[in-house]
Amino acid sequence: MSRRRRKALPKEPVRCEIEKLSHDGRGIARQDGKTQFVDGALPGETVMAKMISTRSKFDELRSLEVLESVPERQTPPCEFADLCGGCSLQHMSADAQIKFKEDTLREHFAHFGGIEPEEWVAPMRSESSLGYRRKARLGVRYVPARESVLVGFREKRNSFLTDIDRCAVLDPRIGERILPLRELLHGLDAYNRIPQVEVACGDDEAVMVFRNMDDLSDSDRASLVEFGQAHDLHIYLQPKGPDTVHRIWPESAGRHDERLSYRLDEFQLTMKFHPMDFTQVNAGINRTMVHRAVDWLDVQPGERVLDLFCGLGNFTLPLARKGGQVVGVEGDDAMVVRGRENAELNGLDNLAFHGADLHGDFTGQSWAKEGFDKILIDPPRSGAEEICKYLTAFGASKIVYVSCNPATLARDAGVMVRNGYRLVRAGVMDMFPHTTHVESIALFERDSG
Repeated sequence: MSRRRRKALPKEPVRCEIEKLSHDGRGIARQDGKTQFVDGALPGETVMAKMISTRSKFDELRSLEVLESVPERQTPPCEFADLCGGCSLQHMSADAQIKFKEDTLREHFAHFGGIEPEEWVAPMRSESSLGYRRKARLGVRYVPARESVLVGFREKRNSFLTDIDRCAVLDPRIGERILPLRELLHGLDAYNRIPQVEVACGDDEAVMVFRNMDDLSDSDRASLVEFGQAHDLHIYLQPKGPDTVHRIWPESAGRHDERLSYRLDEFQLTMKFHPMDFTQVNAGINRTMVHRAVDWLDVQPGERVLDLFCGLGNFTLPLARKGGQVVGVEGDDAMVVRGRENAELNGLDNLAFHGADLHGDFTGQSWAKEGFDKILIDPPRSGAEEICKYLTAFGASKIVYVSCNPATLARDAGVMVRNGYRLVRAGVMDMFPHTTHVESIALFERDSG
């Protein structure tokens, strides 16, 4: 059987008149009844674009020239923005980005939940849209044709790494060291056997975790240590799975020594975490988010509070500072241990951490049998549809839902509303400026009627 030949793409640029944005931030145009998705274009603009791919129902294009621009367009603050897939909205002003995210949340509430909050709260804005990102996974690839090593994010809509020498959105302790990192990797014996570098930053320290496919030579280890010393970075290796991550600079005094930290000064808390732990990437937004969640729950002395998907205690410990008894529940046993470590570090004894499978009915667990007055839930992107069915059984007066996916938040909100709760407030959080990620927070209250 002969292989089906791909249809040849037009070589000449295509004129596109952009009507609106898709949820992934691409301009949408139409040509002869067919939808066109255009990278780098904004609603109301006319652009010349290059055809990238074509399918039966839509085409994908990339902007080459803006013929008619709109006031929402700005010059990207990063010179690599047009190609790099780490950001997709740098050509859009900060106000326009926020409006796009608010509109996305509104549309999802209407489409998936058929509901709208009684009050839309002002969005949480980043203090700066640059240098905010504290965690990332950077790809590494040796390119023989260039005789060089590339480090960074993948290009938009393909698997190639972007050729960058700095990153404007990463924490400067990492983002300003991309070029020396490339030079370091190119000089190693294992120059083509390190596929990625995980980066993580706390308030006081920054880390690079090198995924080494083979045991490193003594000279490579020495080069990595020298790099850490020269750039004030902690250096880790990961020879196999996540549990093999270990620090080689500074010398480790044991697992409990391998911690970064961030502070929540409003609550007089220091939160410690391992570089591979999940933490929020934007420290400023995280502080504001925690404040809002605690404020909305309004915990009173003597109340029992449940924190689901609690992680290392980012919300659990601040809630405990407000009094009452707080129960943090997490599916990852390592994070349960981390939460207990943080409780001990901060001298808190009015809370408990438990591990549990958070994919079904947990109401029979010993920690749940006494019920809860208030609940906070911060699930993964898949949301918590099944769990929401059981949450309502506690009859908690208030539930705060922190979300990283507007579609699953809207779906789960529908479950809550159908089970006796009102969607009182909701708003977006600009956790990831210059990207289409929509983070949000919502408050539900028990319907007394």
